[in-house]
Parts: sequence; structure tokens; C-alpha cells
Amino acid sequence: MSELAFIEALRKIAGHPAARGLADDCAVLELGHETLILTHDAMAEGVHFLAGQDPADIAWKLVATNMSDLAAKGAEPLGVMLGYMLGADDARFLAGLEEALNHYNAPLLGGDTIAGSGPQVLGLTAIGRATCRPVPSRAGVQVGDSLWITGPVGAAMLGLEALRSGTGDSSAYRRPQALLAEGQALAPHVSAMMDVSDGLLLDASRMARASKVTLAIDSTAVPIVTSEDRRAEALRWGEDYELLFTVPPTFQPPVAAFRIGHAQAGGEAPIMLDGQPLDEADGIGYQHDR
Repeated sequence: MSELAFIEALRKIAGHPAARGLADDCAVLELGHETLILTHDAMAEGVHFLAGQDPADIAWKLVATNMSDLAAKGAEPLGVMLGYMLGADDARFLAGLEEALNHYNAPLLGGDTIAGSGPQVLGLTAIGRATCRPVPSRAGVQVGDSLWITGPVGAAMLGLEALRSGTGDSSAYRRPQALLAEGQALAPHVSAMMDVSDGLLLDASRMARASKVTLAIDSTAVPIVTSEDRRAEALRWGEDYELLFTVPPTFQPPVAAFRIGHAQAGGEAPIMLDGQPLDEADGIGYQHDR
């Protein structure tokens, strides 16, 4: 099965309201006067990190990707649970894990450890507390809303190239930053919000489909860190973990951000890039397939 087909099958099982139809970054669980935000990300050697990469950096990235999902909900971290497959340098992984958890003030609450053969696979569940309600989702975009992103894309792509070549700055790929403070500042004001993990265009299409609108994007308005001739790659590559959000057309976001488009009535495709319709079949971002 493809990733999309598998997720579609899972939706038939995930009937609890907290699952949000598996169309969001996180589960949102109401418990009395509190709202818990739960997310889980997995990483595999050869897909999300390179064989032989510093285990401390792998631990950091595992934590940061989960924290980024919490950021998209405006959540405050409460803790994490680790699923760990023993590797070549477990002590180095633990050092990076401790550093990342201290950075995000997210205590380790438990988890599971296994041994195995083949490529290393890791998982982390992050638990947060909503700082405002309603909790932002992908599904709230209104026709006429402005589409914004908190920062440039393409840095992780260049970071991976630098890591492979051994020259240049690879930090954006190795140690991404979750924008928790920005997410908490934005959450009371946005109509929809998510983090950019699989590519700006693909993630925008997911937001558009969840909201039943079309997002019209001006490619030249999107900030990039690459050279101009690589703009198309930067818009599709992913792992930059910026926040993508919509607000009413006259609202000025309370954080640094760039206006890159607007929402219009749903049409033939979820995305209009410079006036051209695009959807997931057009190779607009990263999807897992065997």
C-alpha cells in the first residue's frame, strides 16, 4: 500500500474525536478543563538520517520534529516517551537526547527499548498542553484568508548536501529548531496552522484539502535560502519546520512572517502555484512509498 492509501485505511479505525480524522498534526484530547496535545514521529536510518551520522544529532532531530508538531498547535511541552532501537553509539544518542529535552523543557517520561538487525528505526511520542482553545487545526481556513510562513525554506536541503559533502553548514538538517514560542503566540489568532515537514507545497495542499479551499501561492513571495535557480526544489523539499498558517486578510501576525498567498474557493486542485493548479500527484513534496 502507498502511504496515502494506508492512512486512508487507518481513518476507518480512528473514530475518536481526538484523532481529528487523522487529518491533523496531532491528536487533541479534551480532559476536563485541560486539553492534551499528543503526537508521534518515527525516523528511519537512510530515510530521515544518514548511516553513520552523529547519534547526538539524530536524537536532537527526533525531539525537534515532535516539538514542531506541538508548536503547530500552540502547545506547551509536558514530556516525551521514547521508542529506541539500540545502535552503534547509544551513549552519544543519550547525550543528544538529554541536550534536546533540556532545550525544550520536555522531561523524559518513559518508553521502550529494543534490539534488532538492519537499519535503525526510532520513535518518539510528545505530550503537550494546549495554551489556547480552540486548538488550531489544518481545517479552519476561510476563503479570503491570507497565507503566511514564519521563515525561509530550503535550508534543510542545503544542510543535507553539506553533510554529505563534508563542507558547509549542515545544522539546519542535523538540528532543526521547533518554533514553540511562535506557535503559542500565533495560536489565538490563526484560522489554521501546521508545520512544514514534507515540503511547503505538499503541506499547503494538505491544509487546503482539510479546509476544502484552494490555496493560491505566489512562488516569488516565498522566502528561500537557496539560489534562485533552486526555488522549485526548495518549495518541495521539506524538513524546514517553519509554521504555515492562515489569518484574516487584514490581520498582521504577532511574529516575524511572510505573506505568500491567500485562500480562495475550492476548485480543480488544492494548490494554485503562480496560477497553475497542482496536487499531490505532481510531485509537490515528500511522501513515503515502498
